[in-house]
Amino acid sequence: MSTIVVTGGGTAGHVMPHIALKPHLDKNFSKVVYIGSKNGMEKDIIAKHGGFEFFAIETVKLDRSKLLKNLLIPFKYLKGRSQAKQILKQVRPSIIFSKGGYVALPVVSAAKSLKIPVVAHESDLTLGLANKLSKSKCNCICTTFEQTAKTIGRKGVYTGSPIVINTAKVDKPNTTKPILFITGGSLGARAINQAIWGCIDELCNMFYVIHQVGRGNINADIKNPNYQQIEFAGNMSALIKQADIVISRAGSNTIFELASYHKPMLLIPLPKGASRGDQIDNAKYFESLGYAKVLFQENLNKQSLLSNLANLLAEKQKYISTLKNANLPNGTEKILNILLTYKKEY
Repeated sequence: MSTIVVTGGGTAGHVMPHIALKPHLDKNFSKVVYIGSKNGMEKDIIAKHGGFEFFAIETVKLDRSKLLKNLLIPFKYLKGRSQAKQILKQVRPSIIFSKGGYVALPVVSAAKSLKIPVVAHESDLTLGLANKLSKSKCNCICTTFEQTAKTIGRKGVYTGSPIVINTAKVDKPNTTKPILFITGGSLGARAINQAIWGCIDELCNMFYVIHQVGRGNINADIKNPNYQQIEFAGNMSALIKQADIVISRAGSNTIFELASYHKPMLLIPLPKGASRGDQIDNAKYFESLGYAKVLFQENLNKQSLLSNLANLLAEKQKYISTLKNANLPNGTEKILNILLTYKKEY
């Protein structure tokens, strides 16, 4: 068998699809190597799951709010590409699987120079910057959304997103209240946290609340017995399974995971300025299909939050039925087959 290199980083959304694919990769490749960033969260996430050989390279993220910082990008990119090239020469992979993010571009570029096949995956409705820049170097770009593949052209293949379905029994909290799970993504979300804390008593009258606040964001002043805080959800699928309703950002991997468990969701997408607007596109698309309610961050306040949650709770069964009938694909098998099709034999 052969080696596969997987890459991508910056958020858990660039990492968790690799975790979903890992059991299938193990059956078809002798080694799975992860190339990530030195300071990103990907190293910590994959260390918890095990089975990856990890290499770190120099990376720098495009910062839309600090333009001077972006002057370092060309220099760090070239250093990262050089490091990636040395790693690829050492491990001699048959194929690269890229999930995008700022760590992926130097790896994909190095792979192209060494004539190593590259398959990328785009989670969002529109191509992210790394995948846009990598497109010419990729043999194929798999997509979570069907219409995204159509915009890419001959290299685009609609696969869906790789998702781990947790079939284990989950022990729910000892409560008669519906369970509300809140996640601002792997890094947390200050605006969502503040809005939740601003109406915590009202929320805890309606729900038993489980709140992922992000690392270092625990609010020690809140003592309500119907409120549980966690910094990082390593067991995200278990928390989703036990929830009746979920408040979330609108990262593609998260919302498709929510959809796969048929969870009514209130999406609060990351606003433009803090991102390229991809989460807004994702959220609007889900709302248009009847999969979710959307509350834009600029409209987020105590009244709008409580009102949307009350409406979502009242219409809970409608959303569950719509999601059950959607038959959204799990892309794990399709992506694996594409990887095996393009892999290089030594």
